[in-house]
Amino acid sequence: MAAGAWLAWGWLLATSPAAPQKDAGFRTLEPGLELGVFNGPTGAVGDRRIYIVRIDLAHFTLKLLNASAPGEGRIHTAREWCARAGAQAGINASMFRDDGRSVAMMRTRTHVNHPTLSRDQSVLAFDRLQPGHPDAMLIDRECDDLGALGRAYGTLVQSIRMLSCRRANRWTPSPRRWSTAAIGTDGRGRVLFIHARSPWPVHHLIQALIALPIDLRRAMYVEGGPEAQLYVHAGTEELERVGSFETGFNENDDNARAWAIPNVVVAVRR
Repeated sequence: MAAGAWLAWGWLLATSPAAPQKDAGFRTLEPGLELGVFNGPTGAVGDRRIYIVRIDLAHFTLKLLNASAPGEGRIHTAREWCARAGAQAGINASMFRDDGRSVAMMRTRTHVNHPTLSRDQSVLAFDRLQPGHPDAMLIDRECDDLGALGRAYGTLVQSIRMLSCRRANRWTPSPRRWSTAAIGTDGRGRVLFIHARSPWPVHHLIQALIALPIDLRRAMYVEGGPEAQLYVHAGTEELERVGSFETGFNENDDNARAWAIPNVVVAVRR
């Protein structure tokens, strides 16, 4: 019932010229937490919708949860991770290896999931340690000093850059396509949890995100295919979005369950 209602609402606002440009398509779930539902490009199976949870860090804080952390040891769905942390929203943190560790650097103040930087150019930084920095930021290693900024934050999550600091699409065009989960930031420093079940080539999805009225400034890819998921539970409303299609792995739109995953980023009410 709720998902169907949100789909209808999202289509109306995303296409209404009367809606304010900067907030078109978003609905407030509670102070600091909003949900946007937008039309994506044509030519893909599924609902062709892009879901975005917009998070104001004046009201919420981000946390990285790892199955590899002390006291954990088990993988969970995004919904289950949120329940364990008392969080209102959650999304994949990154792609992962068979042992559950991230494929690139991932650490908090107290736990190192993966110690080594890869060649990937985006690093999500939060849990601020030093004043004078935003609560969270997407570091672009070509534009920013990761060494200095890395010391300013307790948590760092590295993954594949989608959109550069100059708002350039950095994904090489390819016919391969899959459901996608991503994390972005907008011009006001708000964090965006982004999920698209319909499988588009990622380069095409990025172009669609740039065109949306969300003021997207930077973005990084965190997962694809049936593992990609987004969960939000705020007030009386709850939404769980799961991926399905992935070229060469699961070439259908049939998956209806959230897969257990080892690493998530969640938003917790302050």
